[in-house]
Amino acid sequence: MTTSPDEGEEKEGPVIRDKRRIDPETGKVRERAADSSPAPEAPANGGATVSDEEVASLKTQLAERLADLQRLKAEYDNYRKRVERDRVAVREQALGQVLSELFPVLDDIGRARDHDELTGGFKSVAESLEAITGKLGLERYGEKGEPFDPVVHEALMHGYSAEVTETSVVDVLQPGYRIGERILRPARVAVAEPDPDADEPAAKAEKAGDAEKAAKAGSDDKAGSDDSGEPGDDGE
Repeated sequence: MTTSPDEGEEKEGPVIRDKRRIDPETGKVRERAADSSPAPEAPANGGATVSDEEVASLKTQLAERLADLQRLKAEYDNYRKRVERDRVAVREQALGQVLSELFPVLDDIGRARDHDELTGGFKSVAESLEAITGKLGLERYGEKGEPFDPVVHEALMHGYSAEVTETSVVDVLQPGYRIGERILRPARVAVAEPDPDADEPAAKAEKAGDAEKAAKAGSDDKAGSDDSGEPGDDGE
């Protein structure tokens, strides 16, 4: 019976390394052995080279992203301004609807003031109401003598006058109210234009004066010629 050369020799088992930090027998922390092999140094250029084309491409992409960011910021700013403008407009509209209900009361206060009937406790209440509406931004407008503006005035009466040089307000029938640039009620007024016939009497008077001056000058010249004539027979 033949046997192999390796028969009878003890076979080696797998090598097992215990990497536990705590020694199970002593319960102490094991000290790790320092790695004898030094870590390889990283190349100075990172192990890769970047070409000029790649650099140019990266710069182009960066410029595009920056432009996108600026465009996005501009759109956001416009949106924020539009929202703020709409918010103010909605507030003015709601406030205008509430204040419009007080116009008859304010008109009565104005008429009472014009007739010297705003006295006593009624005067105090009226002034308080006008002060509150003023704080809310309500402005009353419309005065005699101001130029007529169809944007803010509503002409209910029309006439001609020699006392005006342009179309003007000669009487305020009902004052107007506005909040900022928003007209809540136009001022209802009577307007007058310059009288086209007003210049004719003046022109006639001027012509008459010129004729009178010319006639007087002619009479003076005639009288002067008579005084400077030759002496008659009586003087011989």
